[in-house]
Amino acid sequence: MSTTQQAGETGASSLEVEDLRVSIGGTEIIRGVSFSLAAGERLGIIGGSGSGKTITALAIAGLLPREATVSGSVRMNGRELLGLSDSELAVIRGDRIGMVFQEPKTALSPFRRLGAQMTEALAIHYRLDRAERRDAALRLAQQVGLKDPERMVRAYPHEVSGGQRQRAAIAAAISANPGLLLADEPTTALDVTVQRGILELFTEITDSAQCSLVCITHDIAVVNQVADRVIVFEDGQIVEAGSVREILERPQHRVTQALVAAAGGDAV
Repeated sequence: MSTTQQAGETGASSLEVEDLRVSIGGTEIIRGVSFSLAAGERLGIIGGSGSGKTITALAIAGLLPREATVSGSVRMNGRELLGLSDSELAVIRGDRIGMVFQEPKTALSPFRRLGAQMTEALAIHYRLDRAERRDAALRLAQQVGLKDPERMVRAYPHEVSGGQRQRAAIAAAISANPGLLLADEPTTALDVTVQRGILELFTEITDSAQCSLVCITHDIAVVNQVADRVIVFEDGQIVEAGSVREILERPQHRVTQALVAAAGGDAV
């Protein structure tokens, strides 16, 4: 039984964020953010450290700390996500939203084999038996370009390279065929050659799996490789938005201009 057959709902998801506001400890961190993502679209969110881009992703996924106060609206395929219970959000995260974090070393447990971690969402939501889970792990390893899948699914995170760990983390995120993939600084800890392979993998996945993508990064060159459109954050607000070409060729805001200048020739 394939992972596609296991998933109850397939296809890219749309996303609408309206007047999102997040406060922690009495300080408003996200201040009225609104944007939309069409089904199958790839969106880049860029900005400096502390600009609010990661907090926005955590709000979409329902992973904010308990002390956070959230208002506004986050709708996926028309369904409101804000206000859902933890159990309802857990189902959505495992089935319809996949997340890839900056450092797979912290996202992956050092005590469990990669194959078990790649198939955890499938095992939880679709009750795979041992043989089905192993077959799924091998398919996922092949899908994300892990060489020698038989060895990889048996390996522990410390036994493989950083790029291989990130591919395993991506496999875990896409295992249940999510409609939306959130990638938060997915290549920051990797060298340039490995980065390129990971970004190519994101493009392949979103094209073949009919999956929407939100890629969060401080590097506009990364956005140029994976996104159709980009929004720029500063101080918890969107300060500029447009197609990747528009932003690269005619950046208007000083933050965007600085990001383009920092990327230099790598951005085009």
